[in-house]
Amino acid sequence: MKCIIGLGNPGRKYEKTRHNIGFMVIDRLSSDLGIGLSQNKFKCSYGAGYVNGKKVMLVKPQTFMNLSGEGVRPLLDYYKIAVEDILVLYDDLDLPVGKLRLRQKGSGGGHNGIKSLNQHLATDKYKRIRIGIDRPDPGGSITGYVLGRFTKEESALIDKVTARSAEASADFVTVPFQDVMTEYNGDVNEQ
Repeated sequence: MKCIIGLGNPGRKYEKTRHNIGFMVIDRLSSDLGIGLSQNKFKCSYGAGYVNGKKVMLVKPQTFMNLSGEGVRPLLDYYKIAVEDILVLYDDLDLPVGKLRLRQKGSGGGHNGIKSLNQHLATDKYKRIRIGIDRPDPGGSITGYVLGRFTKEESALIDKVTARSAEASADFVTVPFQDVMTEYNGDVNEQ
């Protein structure tokens, strides 16, 4: 079984914030694939279904971002999902809004959710889609920025980004990841 994990913060207060773009993609996938997220165990909301006959689980950790690995590790262990069969979706300050970067491994950089996953999974060798959210203006608060909402101008682009990220995630279930990377890396406006 493949597992697609979107990172974010739980609760209404954080819905549709920049830091929750991973949750937004999981919600899009849930709707597109008809997979409900009605299970609640291991500090995660999740559900399973199929993409072209292949089983997939969609996951939203319900810890706060910097503790994401606390729920993901026991969930993967319980369902016997190998780390090479997971895809993680998360926000990236170093990419402009509208840009996707797919990778097969990587350090946490400054992202506390990825640092937590790397720590709990004891590896950084898992597939990921980094979704650009841009940086605040110089001197602006990073925390306030990532916990803020997208501007009106960015909202239309975010709809494209979540749709494109959902397509890439669905392809991950049945297509070799190298091919998914080739197809989806880059700016959504150029694809």
